[in-house]
Amino acid sequence: MENKLEPTAPHFDSLPAAAPSAEAFIAEKRIGERIRRLRLKRSMGLVELGRHTGLSASFLSQLETGRVVPTLRNLARVALVFGRDLSYFFEPEPHPLFRVHRRSERVRLPQSGVEDPTYYFESLAYMVPDRQLDPYFAEFVPVRKGAEVRPHVHPGYEFLYLLQGDLEIRHGDRTHTLEAGDSVYFDAATPHAYRCAGSAPAVALIVTMHQMTPQPAAAPRPAPAPTPIRPATAAASQPETDSKTEP
Repeated sequence: MENKLEPTAPHFDSLPAAAPSAEAFIAEKRIGERIRRLRLKRSMGLVELGRHTGLSASFLSQLETGRVVPTLRNLARVALVFGRDLSYFFEPEPHPLFRVHRRSERVRLPQSGVEDPTYYFESLAYMVPDRQLDPYFAEFVPVRKGAEVRPHVHPGYEFLYLLQGDLEIRHGDRTHTLEAGDSVYFDAATPHAYRCAGSAPAVALIVTMHQMTPQPAAAPRPAPAPTPIRPATAAASQPETDSKTEP
């Protein structure tokens, strides 16, 4: 006897006249594949899912492969196990992110904020919205002897792989020289600067991650005294903070 407290729903698998259209609808929405993805994401077997839903493992297997048409009640049982709403199985599936950037579409930009750039860069993912990392193609040009390279900072982390040439990286108080094939991963919230270390340009792939760098907890400090405004020449020597558009 059916529980009167449970809302009634059309039984696709008990209505022969409606079966062809129901099967086509189920196949179009790829409901079986969605159930299988949810199950595998939880590392759950068919038998375990059957215990939670009250459905047999063989029925669930046929459901995932599209050989049986489920009732809305059965789908609701599955949805409940995975904390999903019943509408999850009928809404359009989001398209996975995939974006190609052609070399001819890239824009070469100089280092910002300086009159004599020491590197040029091209974003490799500028057309991807809400991206969590930024890949760049960068070319570091030789600098004149004695020229000072200004350090900069930005939130997150940075990875650099040197394709060709020699590159000097200053990170905080330490300086490292990379050769072609070397790579480095570092905290980008620490002031860092690059300098071409050879007579030919150094070329690298750079990936910056937007994750904020965790900071150690510090004891409360008294409010500092107001700091006098410094001349522009003094401020220019401080590390610059970059946006997402530049490594």
